[in-house]
Amino acid sequence: MQVLLRKVEKTDNETLANLIRQVFLEFDAPHEGTVFSDPTTDSLFELFEKRNSVLWLAVVDNQIAGCCGIYPSDGLPQGCCELVKFYLSKEFRGQGIGKALLNKSIETAIKTGYNRVYLESLPQFDKALKLYENFGFKILNQALGKSKHTGCSVWMEKQI
Repeated sequence: MQVLLRKVEKTDNETLANLIRQVFLEFDAPHEGTVFSDPTTDSLFELFEKRNSVLWLAVVDNQIAGCCGIYPSDGLPQGCCELVKFYLSKEFRGQGIGKALLNKSIETAIKTGYNRVYLESLPQFDKALKLYENFGFKILNQALGKSKHTGCSVWMEKQI
């Protein structure tokens, strides 16, 4: 299996929005206060045109398998970015693609000059939470920054 990691393109918007919302449906995760109902989910290419942000896609046989990126979310401490939009289609899980996307995003954060990575998640994504812990993320008692995703109840951070 050949996995290509590339940056998001405008033509990916609809496919990515569908992939992300499908993961939420699959895990019966909350829709309100999450990326599921966030209008920017339908225009990720435009969202990631922001300076010091990038969204990586994993592509297998011309099919988008998943995504993961970094973003300078509002209100985060100096030198901190948010790990965002980490989702994989069901058929591509357990093959190392998630680890490759996570590694690429952390490497990008370092190259961009960040020294901390923060994330928000949900208990329903327990396998992802274990992966984050394996990558050195530590659980926080409260959210950082000014996220509009008030439905998230798990917050983690990693020094890089």
